[in-house]
Amino acid sequence: MTTTDSSGFAAVMRIREIAMSAGYAAALRAAAQLKIADAFEESADVAELAAAVNAEPDALGRLLRALVCHGVLTEDEQGRFHHTDLSLLLRDGAPRSLRHMVLWATEPWTWEMWGHLDKAVRTGKGISQELYGKEFFTYLHEDAPESAEVFDQAMTQSSRLSAKAVAATLDLSSARKVVDIAGGQGHTLATVLEQNPHLEGVLFDLPDVVANADGRLRTGGELAGRVALVAGDCRNGVDVDADVYILKNILEWDDDSTVTTLRNVAAKGRPGARVIVIENLLDGSPEMKFTTAMDLLLLLNVDGRKHTKDGLVGLVKQAGLQVQDVRPAGPYLHLIESTIPAR
Repeated sequence: MTTTDSSGFAAVMRIREIAMSAGYAAALRAAAQLKIADAFEESADVAELAAAVNAEPDALGRLLRALVCHGVLTEDEQGRFHHTDLSLLLRDGAPRSLRHMVLWATEPWTWEMWGHLDKAVRTGKGISQELYGKEFFTYLHEDAPESAEVFDQAMTQSSRLSAKAVAATLDLSSARKVVDIAGGQGHTLATVLEQNPHLEGVLFDLPDVVANADGRLRTGGELAGRVALVAGDCRNGVDVDADVYILKNILEWDDDSTVTTLRNVAAKGRPGARVIVIENLLDGSPEMKFTTAMDLLLLLNVDGRKHTKDGLVGLVKQAGLQVQDVRPAGPYLHLIESTIPAR
């Protein structure tokens, strides 16, 4: 085989793999739904796993073979399957569990949306309104509450991966009150409060979200006496006064919505209050395959995007905020710190 033939065959294999990548995602989703990673400790064969997860043995064996191909599991010569670092991330109680992130990324609505990517690229517009007759998150909470719950859990898992790095990066020694805007179930806020015992906090998010806040923040929780749970939509207004406003991984809508949200914060906050935007940036990401795919999904569902550093800094300035600093916050995120100017 010539060098040209060899490279040509490699190109054919790669395109075929990419074309079938929905199958890889589906296999990972099935593993997460069946809780295969929770079904054994050291090793197990197909029959043992089939009994544990209530699956048909032959079909399960085919799924396991696909997972082995991608390094999610390994198989020994006796036909027994073993964990890898990847499979352990599919366990519900794992410290860095990504089970709900896997489920979120492969929810039924995602398969439907991906088929319209060509139209979104032609128009530069998402397709949620066309598919559902309403804005995406309205659809999610009104028509797909189970998927909304998966989203909340996925965001909490994501926060667990980054909350400590964010809390360690922020100097909040001179602050007295911090508000986490669209902070989900409040894991980041809880971590910040635990590391800064002088602080009071506010979790600001949609009513259905704050109703299911982290147990530490709700009545009876160890942080409840220092926290207020406030329901609202930051795109419509932010009726909270604080020293520090945190907006972590939420400014991924269309640019107008991003600027509107930042202006709502600037309008409510007092001059000199800090506004801290935390995002994983396209030009600072260590995992470009994931980030660029998320960028396209955001285009589809919320007319949104992942940002470059200059692009996001430009939107912060457009909202009338004064940018003070841009720096990393852990291995995946960047922090853009700004202040509300004098009026």
